[in-house]
Amino acid sequence: MAETGKAAIWLGYGKPFEIREYPVPDPEPGAAVIKVALANVCGSDLHYWKGEQDYEKMGRPLPLNTGHEHMGTIHKLGAGVTTDSTGQSLREGDRVVYRYFNPCGRCKACLKRNFMSCPIRQANFLVSCEQWPHFQGGYGQYFYLRPNHAIFKLPDEITDEMAAGVNCAFTQVYAGLEIGELRAGDTVVIQGAGGLGVYACAVAKEMGAAKVIVIDGVDERLELASQFGADEFVDLREYSTPAARIERVKALADNWGGEIVMELVGNPNVVDEGLRMTAPEGTYLEIGNINVGWEAKFDPSWIIFGNRRIQGVAHYEAEHLKGALDLMVRTRTKYPYHKILSHKFPLDQINDAFTQQVEGHITRAAIVPN
Repeated sequence: MAETGKAAIWLGYGKPFEIREYPVPDPEPGAAVIKVALANVCGSDLHYWKGEQDYEKMGRPLPLNTGHEHMGTIHKLGAGVTTDSTGQSLREGDRVVYRYFNPCGRCKACLKRNFMSCPIRQANFLVSCEQWPHFQGGYGQYFYLRPNHAIFKLPDEITDEMAAGVNCAFTQVYAGLEIGELRAGDTVVIQGAGGLGVYACAVAKEMGAAKVIVIDGVDERLELASQFGADEFVDLREYSTPAARIERVKALADNWGGEIVMELVGNPNVVDEGLRMTAPEGTYLEIGNINVGWEAKFDPSWIIFGNRRIQGVAHYEAEHLKGALDLMVRTRTKYPYHKILSHKFPLDQINDAFTQQVEGHITRAAIVPN
């Protein structure tokens, strides 16, 4: 009888995840099957849970095997896969982190080596989990890594709990700050101290930021951001209006603003104030607003007369994943990476994990499938 595994299946807004069992696929040549060790509940996952992002309207067939911020061990290797992306040997049981999406390598974006902009890079979420290879998201016991994947063997110094966030959140802000061309001595302003915002503090400091200013209103988040290198804070409870926050940020940033301002809240209502915190010639990094159809209102003249830029950042290149992993290895004793993940839940308690995270009872949950 074929080997089987369990997965938590998303059936649509207002419906709980359902546990189903599927046959574990045999990998094609160049592919691999991962046994998932941890799958974090990322902030973007909460959008579809809350009904802010409608997968059906986006054309994604239900049911879906979702989840994207995860890591695991090699379960099976397809023919021809003997090393990771750096040439280190790979074998069953090795702990690995990998790019959770898969550029096609043949479209116009890929031919220009802009793999993170491949229009079908998330094709694994365009196929129902009822179809082979079934395990196409992280909320399950297995994950199918398609041919020509970017995969990196994990050093022993990086725990599973540290590694799970590398796959998405950590590398996402690493890519954003590199694409945004952070320079030594810059001031970085971070809107939102969730998982991405906390990681961004450390990445910004390690890339040479002279000052990191964090905007949030939750004590636990502000405290964690301070442990990850934040220098100054704008507490939403004290500065309760956009005008007050803008004035405070400018006062903390030499009456100039941030050379880089990062939107990591995921709400379009913060865009205008974020732009007004951005220094002349500065860059507004838009990372959080992934909800299709939401609209932001702002004055375009503010961009023009200040020669400011808006840079959208979705996904990352394979070299960003490697760079982020290397940075974590180098700074593993400097920052408390283990604190990002606050709670673990078994696979059959995934609905409870989502509910508690949405209600703010926990900082960041992880699903343990096995």
